[in-house]
Amino acid sequence: MADKELQHFDPPHTHLISAFLAMEPPDWLLSLARVCGGGSVTESVQRFIWDQCISRAVSEQNGNFYRPYLKRFLKKLIVEVESTGAYVLEEFYEQYATFMISVKDDDMAKGLSRILKSVSFLFPDDCSNFGKLVIPLQCSLNLLEGDTGCSIWPSSLFLSEFILSFPEKFSGKTCFEVGSGVGLVGICLAHVRASKVTLSDGDLSSLANMKLNLDLNQLSPKSGLLEPSREVECKYLPWESASECELQDIMPDLVLGADVIYDPLCIPHLIRVLSIILRQRKADSHALDESSEHLHDENFAGTCEERETLDRHLKEFDSLYSMSPCTSNKSSDRWRETIKQVPVAYIASVVRNIDTFNYFLTVAEQADLSVTDLSEEIQVLDLLPYMQSYQRSNVKLFCVSYSS
Repeated sequence: MADKELQHFDPPHTHLISAFLAMEPPDWLLSLARVCGGGSVTESVQRFIWDQCISRAVSEQNGNFYRPYLKRFLKKLIVEVESTGAYVLEEFYEQYATFMISVKDDDMAKGLSRILKSVSFLFPDDCSNFGKLVIPLQCSLNLLEGDTGCSIWPSSLFLSEFILSFPEKFSGKTCFEVGSGVGLVGICLAHVRASKVTLSDGDLSSLANMKLNLDLNQLSPKSGLLEPSREVECKYLPWESASECELQDIMPDLVLGADVIYDPLCIPHLIRVLSIILRQRKADSHALDESSEHLHDENFAGTCEERETLDRHLKEFDSLYSMSPCTSNKSSDRWRETIKQVPVAYIASVVRNIDTFNYFLTVAEQADLSVTDLSEEIQVLDLLPYMQSYQRSNVKLFCVSYSS
């Protein structure tokens, strides 16, 4: 998952490769190439592009790299270099001639609706323990034909940056994502060692694509490469038909969602799902808190049977919170503090329609859910500096919790 080869290049060249793998607009790639060449696409930069981008894409992906993209980039690259009167590598002309013959621009009409991109998270030097994280994802070309669940959205990129910026918030936690789409957020959760990751979607096509992306990143249970404590699973979960019993069985420490506040018709169903999950966890936390206080209260006058029942109740939740109840005052205080932590949902969203967002707030309030905007409080690392198509300033991060 971590591409060590990217670490051998300086930032400008790393940005160029990363933008190419993510299929950023060709004009943007050319601007990055100029940065590498000190203002122009020099012959050495051309050689770098051929060796590290185009040649590798053609050979290593066995023709699976989206060739119409390569064709468009090559055309713009050749025109750019020719316009300056500089030398153009012969390899560029030869490869473009091959694409002219073999690659038609009507590939989509022939049924090609999915392409393979790679999202590279570039960590600063003080986060060198992570290295460079490269995540391959099969995603949609056909965004306007109802395939939105198989596209990479800005909010999922931001939520992924949030997870990778604060790994301690998610490490060792059970995490559940609503509307998981391509699975990017879940893959990042697995990378920071969440104890269990459950991804869900109500669209069967998106779910099948998500499972394929888990395979691509060696995170599918069938891959045989997972540690027993790092379970990643996919769940078919249409919000409108999910039963309360089914939702109560999920019981995560954290809920996550990216770009799930977009359709007014879906909002009541989304709020119901969040309310049941968050309310159930909070109720269990309160029950456990009361049990803990009774058990460690010297004046508790319960019978031996009642004390045994409370003791068993604590032990049942011991594995859930990964912390054993202790009888010492210091340990007991830490235990009480842990179980009083209210489970929350982190929702990243671009507010495209203010009326839709206000409706979300209204329905959430009616369900006794508190929505807090964390956008100005949380400083998320910029791990995608090469990605022009990603406008992170447009994304808001909200914390949702049960308030009653």
